[in-house]
Amino acid sequence: MQARTSRAGRAAPFSNAPVYAIAFALVAVVIVPIGYVVLGGFRTTGQIAADPVGLPHPWVTDNYVNVLTSGGFWRQVGNSTIIAAIATLLVVGVSSLAAYPLSRFQFRGREAIYTIFTFGLLFPIAVAALPLYLLLRQLGLDETLLGVALPEAAFGIPITIIILRPFMRNVPPELEDAAAIDGCTSFGFFWRVLLPLTRPALLTVIILSVITSWNNYILPLLVLTDPNHWTLPLGAANYSTEHNADTAGVLAFTTLSMIPALVFFLFAERRIVGGLSGAVKG
Repeated sequence: MQARTSRAGRAAPFSNAPVYAIAFALVAVVIVPIGYVVLGGFRTTGQIAADPVGLPHPWVTDNYVNVLTSGGFWRQVGNSTIIAAIATLLVVGVSSLAAYPLSRFQFRGREAIYTIFTFGLLFPIAVAALPLYLLLRQLGLDETLLGVALPEAAFGIPITIIILRPFMRNVPPELEDAAAIDGCTSFGFFWRVLLPLTRPALLTVIILSVITSWNNYILPLLVLTDPNHWTLPLGAANYSTEHNADTAGVLAFTTLSMIPALVFFLFAERRIVGGLSGAVKG
């Protein structure tokens, strides 16, 4: 009996070897390009041309210093931050208010309305590019940060409702009855009880909204033409076009453009996993 257990214990690590191999391969696919971009920023264009996969020798910091000391980079960071903040506030506010009746109230057409929101996931931004631009121009929102934030929020609402609804629906109805006995209105229950209990889901949708808005390229490209209004993805694309001969400088700009979203995601990754797992269970 002990011999069988010993053999099973020795065989278990080898049985998981393909899984580990695939995991390491996926990590390499992600890490290697990022490492190349980061290290390339510490080299000169001549070094990269002479040895594309070599390590920095000597290490050059001028590329990063030039980007960090340029006013355009920080202006683009500010624009991206403003758009992400506005879009996130709208997504969380509107979606939570919509998910509440869709999860707690019984009324005719509830599931049909929810189905319409799910269909919103199938609607690509590229298809709506022309009518969206014409609408924003008629409203006077073209060439404004709000003109980018509003469509981003609109496209983020469907997935946010899908994540929030299971959390709100799984809150025990006894809590709502107890709150009603204490004189709490429906909105009071939503604000004081339901939102605090759905905090994991709220954190998840906030994180997803911020990252999605920060990395969005199509909407800013569609709405913004003034360089003073550009977001960081637009700035990175324009920088690589204007400095296509300065490969090291482009790599440095790309690295600094990735850092805010990457750091934010690394700190928030556990929240995303917890929130999405709760939505799947619901």
